Amino acid sequence: MKRTARQQRPPVRLTRRGRRVVAGGMTGVVLTGAGLLADGLRGSAGPPQPAAAVTAAEPVPSAAKPSGKPSPRPAAAVVRPLMPPAVPVPGPVRIRIRSIGVDAPLTNVGLDKNGWVQAPPPEDKNLAAWYRGSAVPGALGTSVIVGHVDNKAGPAVFYGLGALKKGNALEVRRRDGTTAVFTVYGIQVFAKDAFPAQRVYGGTGRAELRVITCGGVYTKARGYSGNVVVFARLVNGE
Repeated sequence: MKRTARQQRPPVRLTRRGRRVVAGGMTGVVLTGAGLLADGLRGSAGPPQPAAAVTAAEPVPSAAKPSGKPSPRPAAAVVRPLMPPAVPVPGPVRIRIRSIGVDAPLTNVGLDKNGWVQAPPPEDKNLAAWYRGSAVPGALGTSVIVGHVDNKAGPAVFYGLGALKKGNALEVRRRDGTTAVFTVYGIQVFAKDAFPAQRVYGGTGRAELRVITCGGVYTKARGYSGNVVVFARLVNGE
C-alpha cells in the first residue's frame, strides 16, 4: 500500500511554544497518528486497544486534588514510586515489556526542521526510539519512548501495547548496564485532534515513563485516528 505524505509523518510534533517549554515538562507537544496498517492486516481486528476498565481506572496524578477523607488501603496494595538519583543517568539502549513480548533496542531521536519528532525507521519493525528532548528513563521527569504499531510487512514493535494492564512492568536498560523498572498505572487512547499534552507530558514530581504508538480507528485515507499512551512510574532504578 502506497503511503501518503500525511501518513509518513512521525507520531509527535512540537509547536513553537512546545519547543520553548520542552525542558519544563513538554506541555506544548502535540501528537498525530502516524502508524500504517499493512495491506495484509486490513479486515482483521487490528492491534489491541486498551480496555475501558484500564483507561478509566486512575487519572494522571498531576491533575488530582486532595479529597476530604482518604479511604484506608492495605499497605501491600500500594506501590511506592521510587525517587530517582540526583546524579546524571546514562541514556537508554533497550526496552523490554515481558507481558506483551517486547524486547527491542532503542535508538534516540530528536526533531526535524519542521518540529516533528523523528520516529524510528518503519522498515525495522523491532526498533523503538527514546525522544532525547525528554527525561532519561529513571531520571526525574517524564521520559518518552515511541514506536510503530505496524508497517507494510505486518505488526511492529508496539503492536500489542494496547493489551497492557495496570501493574505490568516495563524495563529500560541503560548504557551503563543498569535497568530502570516502571509499573503501568494507566493506559488510554487519545484522539490526535484532542491530545491532552499537559496530561501526558506534564511533570508529576517523580520519574515517569510514557510509551506511545498509534491506535484508535484506522482508515486508508487518514491513517490512525489517535494514539495509545501508556503511563508508568519508576519502581526500581538499579
